[in-house]
Amino acid sequence: MEDRYYGTPRTEILPWLPERVSRMLDVGCGAGATTVAVKRIRDVAWAGGVEYVEGVAAVAERDLDRVWRGDAAKAPLEESIAPQSLDLVLCLDVLEHMPDPWAMVRRLSVLIAPAGRLIVSVPNIRHWKFIWRLAAMGDFAYRDAGLLDRTHLRFFVRRTAIELATCGGLRLVGAVSVQAWRFPEPRWWLARASLGRLDEVMAKQWLVVAERPQDPGQLA
Repeated sequence: MEDRYYGTPRTEILPWLPERVSRMLDVGCGAGATTVAVKRIRDVAWAGGVEYVEGVAAVAERDLDRVWRGDAAKAPLEESIAPQSLDLVLCLDVLEHMPDPWAMVRRLSVLIAPAGRLIVSVPNIRHWKFIWRLAAMGDFAYRDAGLLDRTHLRFFVRRTAIELATCGGLRLVGAVSVQAWRFPEPRWWLARASLGRLDEVMAKQWLVVAERPQDPGQLA
C-alpha cells in the first residue's frame, strides 16, 4: 500500500502542463514517479522535490536533481530557487496536511515564471459520502486514509480550493474533479443531466490549476 501511495504517477495532471517545462518543483514528490512522467513529455532540465518521509526521499533522489527532506514549510527553497524561475510547481495531496497551506502557496507563487503553472490537488470535504455519514450517522471519525485521514489539518470545497491556489496572485486556469467519469458510468450521466452542478458533491478531489500570466496586468 505504501509503495503504491508514494510510487504512483499522477498522470491526470499531464493535460494541464504548460507548453514549456524546463524547471519544475514537486512539493510532496513521493518517490518521484510524477516527475518522471512529466519528463517523458517535456524537456525538463532541472527537477526539484520536497518529501517528508526520509526513505521515500532517498528513492526520489535517483530521478530528481535536488530533494529537500522534511517539512516543506521549513525547507529553504528560496536559497536555491530564484524568483520567477520555475515553469511548473506541483502540490498534489500535500497542502491539506499543512497548518498554513496559504503561506506555502504564496511562497511558491513567487517562484513561478511567466506562463508557468501551479497545479494543486486537495480532497473535497463536500463529497456526498462524507455529507451522508455526517448527517445520517454523526460520523466525523478520523481514519488511516481517505477524506478524513488523521493527518489532514485543513479541509476544502471547490471554491476554497480555488482561493488557495490563487492566493499568491496567480490566475485561475481550471478547477475540475481529479477523477474523470466515463460513459456509461452513472456519475457521467448525473454530471451531464445536472449541467455539472452535481460535480460539487461527486468529486472526491479537486484539481486546481493556476498560472502566472505573461502580462503582469492580468494577475489575479
